[in-house]
Amino acid sequence: MRRLCTRHAICLIALLSVCLLVSAPRRNRAAQTADTWVFLPLVVKTTSVPSVAGCNVFPHDNIWNTPVDTLPVDANSDLYIAAIGSSDTLHADFGSGEWAGGPIGIPYTTVPGTQPLVAVTFDYADESDPGPYPIPSDAPIEGGPNADGDRHVLVVDRDNCVLYELYDAWPQPDGSWQAGSGAIFDLNSHALRPDGWTSADAAGLPILPGLVRYDEVATGRIRHAIRFTAPQTRKAHVWPARHDASSLTDIQYPPMGQRFRLKADFDFSGFSPDAQVILQALKTYGMILADNGSAWYLSGAPDERWDNDVLHELHSVPGSVFEAVDVSALMLDPDSGQAQSP
Repeated sequence: MRRLCTRHAICLIALLSVCLLVSAPRRNRAAQTADTWVFLPLVVKTTSVPSVAGCNVFPHDNIWNTPVDTLPVDANSDLYIAAIGSSDTLHADFGSGEWAGGPIGIPYTTVPGTQPLVAVTFDYADESDPGPYPIPSDAPIEGGPNADGDRHVLVVDRDNCVLYELYDAWPQPDGSWQAGSGAIFDLNSHALRPDGWTSADAAGLPILPGLVRYDEVATGRIRHAIRFTAPQTRKAHVWPARHDASSLTDIQYPPMGQRFRLKADFDFSGFSPDAQVILQALKTYGMILADNGSAWYLSGAPDERWDNDVLHELHSVPGSVFEAVDVSALMLDPDSGQAQSP
């Protein structure tokens, strides 16, 4: 029998507690004079969520943070794997040091809520959030200040937990920025962009949630899907993606937003510990196709603590050990990133 502790005891426990009332054994009915109280702490189940600078990177039940290891294989999996490259291998597109004069990976920075807001002008203004944005004039740019690639800029307002992302970003002398496109995401929300809109990424998705970050690998576990690229994609997108960037219509090409995972029977016991953390995440959470690019390139943040030799171990993992996943059963609302528990 369970009841609250009121008359017979005072519970002085840091966490919430409940009390279990247990009757004394009836060895001698006459000797039974009192009940015996046993206090059991209330165990509250918590779910760890990826975080950056104290901000959760979307709620725990967001599609980015939902395991896909038990979901069915997509009907077109074999076609997609062949199109991306079954013999091409995984590649960590991040690391320590520099490549071609810039950091290896997609950098991000955090700012306080008092960071001054600046104007941003966009080439694709009709599909960009107008801002203004709290982008410092010295915000790190993918590839470095002289890069001619995607030049992503990612900024987290750590006090308000809002993510700001730019594509093809160029700082201007007056402190403003010029960019190809831009998007703003409330990290406490499941809201997706309007269907058909791009973001700073081709799939219309945020970039930061899919980056492999050293700090999370150092904890021994990545708790989210990883962003990756493929050479050719279809003129289509699937939830949670909002945009596509292709003229190809053949069913063999994967759509933007397609989820993939490492097959359960792939043995990675011979890999270094950090590589094992990444590979386990690919089994549990998988990866989301977010842009056109090199085959099986995983996105991550640059960090001088990365051991590039360890990351190069991933180059031995072929595309043939991956499979496409059907996540449609997780969708609660096509305009929301909230996912049903698998």
